[in-house]
Amino acid sequence: MKDFAAIDFETANGNRSSVCSVGLVVVRDGRVTDRFYRLIRPYPNFYSYWNTQVHGLTREDTAAAAPFPDVWKEAAPLIGDLPLVAHNSPFDEGCLKAVFQAYGMDYPGYTFHCTCRASRRVFGKELPNHQLQTVAARCGYDLTRHHHALADAEACACIALLIL
Repeated sequence: MKDFAAIDFETANGNRSSVCSVGLVVVRDGRVTDRFYRLIRPYPNFYSYWNTQVHGLTREDTAAAAPFPDVWKEAAPLIGDLPLVAHNSPFDEGCLKAVFQAYGMDYPGYTFHCTCRASRRVFGKELPNHQLQTVAARCGYDLTRHHHALADAEACACIALLIL
């Protein structure tokens, strides 16, 4: 796969619609052509302790951020008709569908591919697990900012270029 957009969301709480940041890495002809990162005012707008422990974002970080529809107006043209790639794609696809529904937006039916599933097929028992940081390291990507949406999307793009 040489043309795709790797995507990662972080959420504020247990609601899939509560996306609070998005990272997007656009790959065309096997090369990164665009990077996109935005904070998002989540819906519903509250942060759970555990989510903040994972990614470090708080309500203060996103208080002045745009809501999802405004952010997506910037992101969607970068994606165009490219397939989306995510590590554990059911989570990110679920977030995208949930936030589209929460705002009453028509979901465009994006095609998703999963680098976690691909890792299980390609690497099997060679790896102790198929978490993003483990697979990224196996593919030569140093994921030092794990759970930052752009860093995770970049790691996913690196993995996808090697195994999808």
